[in-house]
Amino acid sequence: MGRLVVVSNRLADPRKPAAGGLAVALGDTLSRTGGLWFGWSGTVAAHGTPGEGELQTRQAGRVTLASVNLCAEDHAAYYHGYANSVLWPVFHYRLDLADFSSGYLDGYRRVNRMFAHKLLPLLREDDVIWVHDYHLIPLAAELRALGCRQRIGFFLHIPVPPPLVLAALPQHEWLMRSFFAYDLVGLQSEADVAHFTRYMTVEAGAQDLGAQRLRAFNATVRVAAFPIGIDVEEFHRLGRAPDAMQTYEEMRAEYSRRQLLLGIDRLDYSKGIPHRVRAFRQLLERYPENAHSATLVMIASPSRDDVNAYADLRQELEGLCGAINGDFGDLDWMPLRYIHRTVARKRVPGLCRASRVGLVTPLRDGMNLVAKEYVVSQNPEDPGVLVLSRFAGAAEQLRDALLVNPYDTQGMAEAIQTALRMPLAERQARHQRLMACISEHDVHWWRRNFLRALEGEEQE
Repeated sequence: MGRLVVVSNRLADPRKPAAGGLAVALGDTLSRTGGLWFGWSGTVAAHGTPGEGELQTRQAGRVTLASVNLCAEDHAAYYHGYANSVLWPVFHYRLDLADFSSGYLDGYRRVNRMFAHKLLPLLREDDVIWVHDYHLIPLAAELRALGCRQRIGFFLHIPVPPPLVLAALPQHEWLMRSFFAYDLVGLQSEADVAHFTRYMTVEAGAQDLGAQRLRAFNATVRVAAFPIGIDVEEFHRLGRAPDAMQTYEEMRAEYSRRQLLLGIDRLDYSKGIPHRVRAFRQLLERYPENAHSATLVMIASPSRDDVNAYADLRQELEGLCGAINGDFGDLDWMPLRYIHRTVARKRVPGLCRASRVGLVTPLRDGMNLVAKEYVVSQNPEDPGVLVLSRFAGAAEQLRDALLVNPYDTQGMAEAIQTALRMPLAERQARHQRLMACISEHDVHWWRRNFLRALEGEEQE
């Protein structure tokens, strides 16, 4: 392939260990091809003109990092506005939380147009362009309007809702038509592909050509599922590092007489955290043998605390957690430990390994890689049990988890009890099958398959 050009809302130096999963996945290919990574710098300029931003470039080894600042008005409309106050709630089925303010869409289009103008002069004729996530859906259409003819792929990291939910978006026709400027659209799950295809055929009048291809607006796009994975070997190394080992030993010593349940999330309404706390309460009420035994460690890292919906969620969660500890706690036992701060990633494998049950129960999630990290962290000889929402994209792959409906708190409580009482042989068998799936479909498999499909080659 030619040079890889990655475009995302935020970019990272792929040489740095803390750069994130996307940087790990794409770093090798970017370095090998002398690639370019383009995106927002993360800086909001105090003074600036909407639709204009200063381009900055720097080298990270063989990779060129190109970034653009946003002025305050563009940041408010494009990022906080349309991307995170419209697209995020709608694509997570929460129309009730969407803010359809009129100026947001204009800002979203303006920033995508500006990105296209800044990126185009940096492109080479044989580049392969890979655009990421909901912030940049119309970017290919803007590039095509400027004469870009390179192959362009798009990957959506969040879920796709049913057609009627998508149709609630003001000017949804314009947004969804933008997908036909891409050569390939990658989604997280087969359910997402089904929703996307149904929308395009019913609402946009697209023709389903078969072989994962849709045609409309004088263009053909391939749409397929590419479930993202984790770097299994890198996470194993992280688990063997001193910080993870120390965390594991500390947790085992602190809770030597307890069975730990663990939840790690951003504090977001899509994660189903209050539902999980209510299920834990049901567990203690229905199965009193868990008193002085089961302890839930809930880590909910801060997320957009300045938005009303998130502030309300935090207040609700703190009330639920306090009520459980007040009603069930004792002098020598606090049933729930709630932590509202970010826990260092290097400690996560130790936390997961020390926990008998991993609770990953979002109301809706594109994939949820915490589920896979929990499984990889376990001791194969004595593994914990993953309780996973059927509404997480990961549920399509991780069928050997205990799959639950997060809206059914009683059913979730029963699944947690099953996990706590599961015999060793069954835990080992489930873990072995889960590990086989996660190892085969890791983040490198995801990258290879997407880029092969974009180049028109056969997938693995």
